Amino acid sequence: MQVLRSLLFLFLVINLNAQTEFEKYFEKKTLRLDYTHAGNKTDDFYYFSTLIEEPHWGGPVKNLIDPFNYGKYKAEVYDAVTGKLIYSKHYSTLFSEWQTTDEAKTVNKAFEESVVFPFPKAPVKVTISTRLKDQSFVKKFEMTIDPKNYFIKKDRDNVYPSFKVVNNGDPGEKVDIVIIPEGYTSKEMDQFKKDCSRFAQYLFNSSPYKENKTSFNIWRIEAPSRQSGTDIPAEKIYVNTAAGTSFYTFDEERYLMTEEYNAVRDLAANAPYDQIYILVNTDKYGGGAIYNYYATCVNFNIYSEYVFVHEFGHAFAFLADEYYTSSTAYNDFYPLGVEPLEANITTLVNFESKWKDLVKEDTPIPTPATKEFEKRLGAFEGGGYVAKGVYRPKQDCSMNSISVDNYCTVCKRAIQRMIDYYTGK
Repeated sequence: MQVLRSLLFLFLVINLNAQTEFEKYFEKKTLRLDYTHAGNKTDDFYYFSTLIEEPHWGGPVKNLIDPFNYGKYKAEVYDAVTGKLIYSKHYSTLFSEWQTTDEAKTVNKAFEESVVFPFPKAPVKVTISTRLKDQSFVKKFEMTIDPKNYFIKKDRDNVYPSFKVVNNGDPGEKVDIVIIPEGYTSKEMDQFKKDCSRFAQYLFNSSPYKENKTSFNIWRIEAPSRQSGTDIPAEKIYVNTAAGTSFYTFDEERYLMTEEYNAVRDLAANAPYDQIYILVNTDKYGGGAIYNYYATCVNFNIYSEYVFVHEFGHAFAFLADEYYTSSTAYNDFYPLGVEPLEANITTLVNFESKWKDLVKEDTPIPTPATKEFEKRLGAFEGGGYVAKGVYRPKQDCSMNSISVDNYCTVCKRAIQRMIDYYTGK
């Protein structure tokens, strides 16, 4: 009993110290730094745009330093006086994907991007670093920000009402998902409300989300579009919508994304959030997601539930696509001489850092895709958009084929670790 009391006391002290750390440096609202990210296949440049104060902070208040070595970029916030690192976040962007396309070989292009962090009480230094091919980081942007700067915008664009779809408590201790309506007119807001409830249930139909339902809050923003649907350029369909989404991103028909990232951030700011989900009002198959950026899904397709959960795996837990037979616009997305950062694929360069601890000793590595190993974890060749040299943990998984509630053990572990991070465990 005495040991149990001691452990409980230690847990309370750790949590109190973490909470005190947040209160020492930050207020419970957001500072958003907008910038333009431009370049080509080999070069990238950052250009500051504006600072915006937003009313909510939905991120963690205990785990302020990102423990995951994921994503293409890293934003860090330092106390300007002491130089202490007080907040960090890893992420990827549409620009980082575009750099792997053929277009990036011959064209320079600019994208809207931003980073958000809790509003500082005192001056801070913000840095943004880009990951190199060897997976090290190089600092590309640095800016000192005084929170008393009167050029920080207080007025906000795209202010709309927000409503709770799933409410389980303090946003600082939950995973907060904000759902943005895309291509829903004002007359279709009732449909959007129903869709949000339906898609929330889709998420909790799958493990490990169903076992962690009380760790999530889900919000919906009632932001109507002028027109219904979304752009389908190859069919000469162009629609005026709130977030500016379009099929045929990178000329891939099913890839449904938006380059209007400032508008997406504006809409999301109407609620506290960790993850942004754009729900698009169309029955055409498609979607997309980028880590700590946003995810998209369509509302009226036979595969909508699968797409919703699959894409959230990308955006939330940095899970890789495990399929390798579908076409993509990417070139050399996973160099074979480097171990990928994603938890659910490997080049076997450093398999020990992945799921080797979960594989039975008598399982051969690489693992043949035969009936004998159908239910086992192993290293099955084919994944990350290529048939050779990249390996996935299981023959089938929700990150591989169209299947619901079918995350493999490796994916479930990665998702659970992310849930624990956001909830302060």
